[in-house]
Amino acid sequence: MIQPDLPPEVARAFMEDMRAYYAATGEHKRNEIAARQAHILNGYLPRRAKRLGLSDIKAMFQEMRRAGG
Repeated sequence: MIQPDLPPEVARAFMEDMRAYYAATGEHKRNEIAARQAHILNGYLPRRAKRLGLSDIKAMFQEMRRAGG
């Protein structure tokens, strides 16, 4: 996967959203958070890169949580 160069404030917002994702009680709220991050991160990908979807963001959240993020 392509790893875009993210500004520090975007990386911090990702981590805040990850915490909010795991604190959320409903699936609708979790999807909302993942969709917001997909939209943000897609803006940092090269034009021809595969766009991120909800499942990609949820997988990133899981990997970060497993890694102790």
